[in-house]
Amino acid sequence: MRRRARIMMTMTAALGLTVGVSGCGKDSGSEAKTTTLTVVATNYGDSVHKNSVGFWDRVGLAFQAAHPDIRVETKVYPADEVDAKVAALVKQGRAPDVVQTDSYAEYAAKGMLYRADELLSISAQGSFVPSLAEAGQVRRVQYGLPFTASTRLLYYNKDLFSRAGLKPPTTWQQLLTDARVLKAMGVTYPIALPLGPEEAEAETLAWLLAGGGGYTDNSGSYALTSKENVSTLKWLRSSLVAEGLTGPTLPGKLNRGAALQAFMDGKAAMVNAPLSLMRQIEDSTLSVPYGTVALPSRTGRTVPTMGTADWTIAFRSAGHREETGKFLDFLYGDKYVTQQAAEYQLLPVTTAASAAMREDKQYSKLWNGLDALDNMELYPLSETNWSQVAASIRAQIGKSVAPGGDPEAVLSSIGKATRSTS
Repeated sequence: MRRRARIMMTMTAALGLTVGVSGCGKDSGSEAKTTTLTVVATNYGDSVHKNSVGFWDRVGLAFQAAHPDIRVETKVYPADEVDAKVAALVKQGRAPDVVQTDSYAEYAAKGMLYRADELLSISAQGSFVPSLAEAGQVRRVQYGLPFTASTRLLYYNKDLFSRAGLKPPTTWQQLLTDARVLKAMGVTYPIALPLGPEEAEAETLAWLLAGGGGYTDNSGSYALTSKENVSTLKWLRSSLVAEGLTGPTLPGKLNRGAALQAFMDGKAAMVNAPLSLMRQIEDSTLSVPYGTVALPSRTGRTVPTMGTADWTIAFRSAGHREETGKFLDFLYGDKYVTQQAAEYQLLPVTTAASAAMREDKQYSKLWNGLDALDNMELYPLSETNWSQVAASIRAQIGKSVAPGGDPEAVLSSIGKATRSTS
C-alpha cells in the first residue's frame, strides 16, 4: 500500500508538473506571437468637430481585426504637446513605434528613423502625391510619410465684391485696385495681412512664392535675401500697408486667428487662409458668403502654392519593422486617407484619394486645394534648423513691411538663423 501510494504521489506530481509547464508554454507562446505597436498622434479636433481619438480607434480596431497578432496602442495629444511628449519618450529610451506629427528632420538626421522603403510596400510608397513624397526626404531619402496636407487660398467676401462690382484678382495690380475700391466703401480690412507671431512663416511664404521667390532656391538651399523676396516685401510695404489697405492693425501685430475672425465677422474682404477656414465658417452662426481662389501672383502667371503637411515617422529603436510596415500600409489605404481629409478639411496625401475626391461633388469646396497639390511648396523641413528659422521669421518679418521698414535688413537678420545648427 505504501509503495502504491508513493507511485500515485509520483505520478500526480509528474502530471502536475507536466500541466504547469504546458500551461506556461502556451501563455509564453501566446505572448511571443503578439506584438504591441505604440503610436503617438496629433489631435486635429476642436470644440465642434470630434477629436482625432475616434479616427485612430477605428483604424486600430480594424487593423487588429485583420492582424490579430498585432495590438495597437495609440495616444493622441494636442498639436502643441506632441513634440515634447515624443522627445521625452526618446530621451527615456522608449521611442514609440509610430509618431504622427509635423516634423521629422531632426530624428532622421540622427539615424533614428526607418526609411520609407524599409516599411511600405512598393504600391503604398508609390501612392503618395509626388510633391509631398519629395518634401519628406532628407538627402534624397524619404523618412517622412505625408499624413495630411493643406494649402493657403485667398478667401474673398462675395457680398462685398458684388456690391463693389469686383471680380477676384489674378494679379497684384488687380488686387491693389480691388483693395482701394473696398477701402473707399468703408471696409475695415480690404485685405488682412497677418504677419504677427502666431504663424507668420506661412503668410510670408505664400507672398514670397507669389512674387517669384521663396525660402529656398532651386537647389534647396536657403535664399531669404533674394532680390525677388526683397521686392515682394517692398511691394507689400509701399502698396498695401502704406495706403492703409491692410486695416487698422499693423501686419506685424495681426495674428492669423484675429485675421480669420475679421473675415468671418464681415470686416475683412480678403484674407489668405488655410482650408480649415471653410469648416470654421460653416460652424459659425454668421455664415459669411465666401469664394476662394489662388493667391494672385505678381504677373498672373502660375507659381507654386504655399503648402503645409504633417508626417508619420517610425523609430528604429522599437524594433518592430515588419509589424510597423503592415500597420502603415493599412493606414494609407484610400478609406482612411479620405476619411481624415474629409473630416478636417484637409487634402489627401495619395494620388488615388485625391483623384476620387476631385470627382466627387461632396468635396467640391476642396477642389481648388486639390488642384494645388501637384504644385505645392512646403517649408524646408529637411533642414534641421528650420524651427529656429521659423521662430526668427515670426519674431521679425512684420518689421519689414511696417512704415519705414527695411525688408533687406530684416531678411538679412533672419538669415543668420539659417547658418545656425540644431
